[in-house]
Amino acid sequence: MAEPMTAATLLRILKAEGCRIAIPHSGWPTHERDDETGKPFGPVHGVVIHHTAGLNVGDYVYNGSTALPGPLCHGYIRKDGVIEMCSAGRANHAGGGDPDVLNAVIAESYMTRPPAPKFHEGSPGAADGNDVFYGFECENEGTGSDPWPNVQYVCMVKAAAAICRYYQWSSKSVIGHLEWSDWKSDPAGFGMVTFRADVATCLRAAPGTWPTAIPEEPPVATIEEQILAQVNAVKDAQKIAPWQYKNLNIDDRDMHAVLRGVDAKLDEILAKLNAQ
Repeated sequence: MAEPMTAATLLRILKAEGCRIAIPHSGWPTHERDDETGKPFGPVHGVVIHHTAGLNVGDYVYNGSTALPGPLCHGYIRKDGVIEMCSAGRANHAGGGDPDVLNAVIAESYMTRPPAPKFHEGSPGAADGNDVFYGFECENEGTGSDPWPNVQYVCMVKAAAAICRYYQWSSKSVIGHLEWSDWKSDPAGFGMVTFRADVATCLRAAPGTWPTAIPEEPPVATIEEQILAQVNAVKDAQKIAPWQYKNLNIDDRDMHAVLRGVDAKLDEILAKLNAQ
């Protein structure tokens, strides 16, 4: 059974992997949602990668809001490749998702992608990802065109690899939020297949040695992944705070009505992606 790490251990393994750390909030080691929800964190089974859909929101992901109290992740990864520590316990980041995805992550039984999610927050039978996943909120507007600096992307890979290395998991224990919930579109702008391949490469190297040089170009999502992210962004438009609307590449915020006509195409895209 994979018990959660102590705050000291989490900090140690991230540093050992070569991640740069900032601690703007000294109370982060005991900042969690365990007591408030009555649901302890763990056993843990994987890592979820997110984008923030906003810039310079470190304080927000630490504190959260009245509707969604913080912490909203375990670490906030800035564009400069520094992790701001937020929590070592239960965090409000993953929410409800697909039990089949959870089982596939636990067993690490899928090929290149976990099964396409069919559940979300509030779905009958949804699994609570906050109970079982570490989460990193990564600073990006989430439009699909906002760049991911290489130094940030490398830090994201190393942070995920650090946790996998500690628990002796493979890269298949790392998923994107869009692979957990059919409501979500994050992370937008790169593909999780590529990300997991980089985590696997990092795990094959000694801690703190990957990469030997920062890659010249960041990974780019496939056209199908960009389409999927955009469709999920439309779904998200009904569920996010007003300040985030400007970060969505959507001309008409009522476009969710169009989704009735694209369900068949989305199913086709998901089937093709899941078959890869």
